[in-house]
Amino acid sequence: MSNGAVIAEVAPQGLAARAKLLPDDVLLTINGKPPRDYIDYRYLIACERLTLRLRRGNSVLRARLDKPADADLGLRFTSDVFDRVITCNNRCVFCFVDQLPMGLRSGLYLHDDDYRLSFLHGSFITLTNLTEADFRRIARLHLSPLYVSVHTTNPALRARMFRHKRLPDVLHQLHRLIRAEIELHTQIVLCPSSNDGEELSRTVSDLSALHPGVRSIGIVPVGLTTHRVNVPVLRPVGWRTARAVLQQIRDWQRAFLRQLGTRLVFASDELYLLAGEPLPSARSYEGYPQLENGIGLARRFLDQLQRLRVPPLPKRSVTLVTGRSAQPLVEALAEKLQAGGLARVRVVAVPNRLFGPRVTVAGLLAGYDVLLALRSQPLGDLALVPGAAVRDGLFLDDLSLDELSDKLGVRVIAASTPRQALDRIRSLT
Repeated sequence: MSNGAVIAEVAPQGLAARAKLLPDDVLLTINGKPPRDYIDYRYLIACERLTLRLRRGNSVLRARLDKPADADLGLRFTSDVFDRVITCNNRCVFCFVDQLPMGLRSGLYLHDDDYRLSFLHGSFITLTNLTEADFRRIARLHLSPLYVSVHTTNPALRARMFRHKRLPDVLHQLHRLIRAEIELHTQIVLCPSSNDGEELSRTVSDLSALHPGVRSIGIVPVGLTTHRVNVPVLRPVGWRTARAVLQQIRDWQRAFLRQLGTRLVFASDELYLLAGEPLPSARSYEGYPQLENGIGLARRFLDQLQRLRVPPLPKRSVTLVTGRSAQPLVEALAEKLQAGGLARVRVVAVPNRLFGPRVTVAGLLAGYDVLLALRSQPLGDLALVPGAAVRDGLFLDDLSLDELSDKLGVRVIAASTPRQALDRIRSLT
């Protein structure tokens, strides 16, 4: 049962604003029906006449609107799930949430496994907690595409990796979704001596047989922090394993391109960086089907950098902050900015003290790790930190950009792309 949708933002001059809806109002029903999530909300507002029932403080209000059927109300909610987020019922050996230290943002500890968030935001789900009602709703509303964590199609191995004795058959579940015309993007978290080698070949073969229902297969290395407690021992993916897996992927891509007209299998950027191998071309990513999974971000960054035209820049000094894996990419950006006339560009690759040295991606940098790395260095006029490491102005350890700026005595801004970095620097003039 929904507890209501808490309104976070009302667009000025929008339909909801004209009906005098306010932030913090709680939307209870639309034409008498309570929305469970943003999906329900979108379907329910597709009417020309709406009666909204809301709670404001201790009062219950009604608002009536006449509108074109396809018109948006101009509302943003605090969450896209209005009842409760469906959580994971597994205890996966590689679960990153179970490797987090205490004291981080509370939302990071949520074991999200919700098909609605998969449809709305591309988050990966295991399918292990789907009910019959969930399957029927996915089919009825055509919630496509979905993003599925498969990891292995071997039932016994999957049960061991998920630490769940009574798992449903994932291939049966995928078949069922495909019969309902749901497109699927799948991922395999690669754990050496577990689901690699012949097991990886089996999984890729099983998933490729489901194409075109399975639109992509992403392979990413397991992430291991220094906070693994009471969980099985896992080996990290080293350069030798990364090179072997990349060769497998290249062989599969050539075969699938001939047979299916698509490469189908894609490696994460981290595998290329671990192996010390060059990134594929943009064309090889076929539209970047798993960009949010870290597959193609580095290539897109380099292509954007190549297209970037740098006008004459002010004689200022700038510091670019990144994680260790992306350091070569950011150094290429620094070289281009330096050629544009900046007095000095420094690149600081921040070691990840919070999660440990094996976690090198920029998106998992903590604010206090950035502070420790920068506080004894000459930073110049501006420090740019990775946009992926910041959400709503906060690092994952809740240090804000403003607090970091105060502690360092220099302006700190987030930037996600070469263009954003250039625009932030030009704002210094």
